[in-house]
Amino acid sequence: MGYYHHLNNIVPISNRFHSLLRLPNIFCCVRHATSSYSLGTKRNLGFGATKISSSNSGKSNLRSTVLDIYNCNIKISQLGRCGNVRGARKLFDEMPHHDNVSYTAMITAYLKNNELRKAEKLFQTMPDRTIVAESAMIDGYAKAGLMDKAQKVFDAMIDTNVFSWTSLISGYFRDGQVAKARRLFDQMPAKNVVSWTTMVLGYARNGLIDQARSVFNRMPEKNTISWTAMMKSYVDNGRTDEALKLFHEMPLRNLYSWNTMISGCLDGKRVNEAFKLFHLMPLRNAVSWTIMVSGLARNGLTKLAREYFDQMPNKDIAAWNAMITAYADECLIVEASELFNLMTERNIVTWNAMIDGYARHRPDGEAMKHLILMLRSCIRPNETTMTIILTSCWGMLELMQAHALAIVLGCECETSLSNALITMYSRIGDISSSRIAFESLKAKDVVSWTAMLLAFTYHGHGDHALHVFGHMLKSGTKPDEITFVGVLSACSHAGLVKKGQKLFDSMSCAYGLEPRAEHYSCLVDILGRAGQVHEAMDVVCKMPECERDGAVLGALLGACRLHGNVEMADYIGQKLIELEPNSSGGYVLLANVFAARGNWDEFAEVRKKMKDRNVRKVPGFSQIEVKGKCHAFFAGDKSHPQVEEIYELLREKLLPIMHEMGYSQWNQFVPSWF
Repeated sequence: MGYYHHLNNIVPISNRFHSLLRLPNIFCCVRHATSSYSLGTKRNLGFGATKISSSNSGKSNLRSTVLDIYNCNIKISQLGRCGNVRGARKLFDEMPHHDNVSYTAMITAYLKNNELRKAEKLFQTMPDRTIVAESAMIDGYAKAGLMDKAQKVFDAMIDTNVFSWTSLISGYFRDGQVAKARRLFDQMPAKNVVSWTTMVLGYARNGLIDQARSVFNRMPEKNTISWTAMMKSYVDNGRTDEALKLFHEMPLRNLYSWNTMISGCLDGKRVNEAFKLFHLMPLRNAVSWTIMVSGLARNGLTKLAREYFDQMPNKDIAAWNAMITAYADECLIVEASELFNLMTERNIVTWNAMIDGYARHRPDGEAMKHLILMLRSCIRPNETTMTIILTSCWGMLELMQAHALAIVLGCECETSLSNALITMYSRIGDISSSRIAFESLKAKDVVSWTAMLLAFTYHGHGDHALHVFGHMLKSGTKPDEITFVGVLSACSHAGLVKKGQKLFDSMSCAYGLEPRAEHYSCLVDILGRAGQVHEAMDVVCKMPECERDGAVLGALLGACRLHGNVEMADYIGQKLIELEPNSSGGYVLLANVFAARGNWDEFAEVRKKMKDRNVRKVPGFSQIEVKGKCHAFFAGDKSHPQVEEIYELLREKLLPIMHEMGYSQWNQFVPSWF
């Protein structure tokens, strides 16, 4: 927190959040929706507690007690499967006698509903631990990534079984500890087809497909599940040809095998093969049809996707959601809305798909309206819903209202939501609120650090951005490609040439990341701003040709313009125009160079090329919100009703300040009407 101390005028978190909750509340139905939702979790599912007699006089009473315990154990398991953990625990607590099965059933209920801490607490109080309870806890710890605890339980087991070994192996694979998983597998006293299949999937999950195939080939026996696991490993890693070959070699196929292969073909742009397989299927279910609908839509075949949707014998909610999502992705909001209105049943995915479509393609408040309708339908928004809403906000008031709702719903501490807050507050110019959202995060991921870094970079605080990057590395978080775009941009703004070059080189050397076009563009910009135009040219010449796009050449051309290198600018400008003949950026940059040097013949030639090719320059504009109303200003625009007062303010106050700070107008540049 120390490196932000000179950013002042920051409202304390408690005061800011208090003010958020006092906003004009358009979400008056939130309380009703959330209370209705809460009531839904308390409904009686029909499993009343069985009163167990504690009398032990006589065999009939003993038999009755044993039978009551048996029935209660079954009901605890049923309640756990239904998600009613509270009801299961209530029944468990009301039992006067428990056996080992009672404890195991309750622990399993907790684990099935992701309540590991409660399962752990009950497991520790268990009088006699069974192999089933121990294996369940190993599986729970492994799925949560707590491999030390899983190993501790495993080491304390008197007897182990295939399930406990396999759960531990799967956990190590999930944790990326491939060598340890392999050592455990080799030590297993007895292996079955599940153990072997776990090895196949574990190697595949870690990108080691050839090792997965080697294990698959050595399996003493294979069933349909193991064949499908190997095939899915190929599919998930984009190796569609090998997946198809294996699919055709399978002695037996089940519905999941067919669905997996069809989905893989659609993901791999093999639409014709997907058609063939779909029509060869001996049996189809709703999942098969939904895979076709969503897969065809992903391949840009939305009309055909609708045809398959209409042909579905039984449409489930997943199919409706897939079709709505397809329309929303293609900006066909009217069609998506029509389907949405036809639905008799909607779930959270349906509402999120519709809200997301409006947020991306209709910046007119429809996303917020549908959020209100969702609340009135007594469906509680989740983290995804609120992230969509936050990222669709255009102004301060709208963003603060959405933030207030997130606080009311209790999801403001979720990492992805906080990441969205960091980005959105930065986007509307409130860097202080971005910082507050960042610092309030307990668990920061790479997106959190990158969002804060980019916020400082885009607001011109390059030194702060570099401090954030340093703290990110100290925290053990590995930067990704987007992080490096931000930190290289920060070096460019701060004029740190050597630091920028060193960071660029570290991408591949230290982090195994291959620089892409945007990273080369940043490096060229760093060198260009520092006047090292020839060094920037060397970078462009030596970089992979496939990454040499308009942004890279544009950065170099901008450097040539800045430092008056007309000869190089002419060469790079022509290359940029050849690369992007329909984009105005190259023409305008090149024309700027010629105008700055008074080369009006060359300037006229560039303008003629633009006219002949019907290339139009999109005018730049800025936008500001005042008292809840947005005002947009285009370059050279004089249509605003207060234009006289605005220009007078610019002339009398802003321009003198700019000149004092060293800014000089380049009047010789291309005029705004160009």
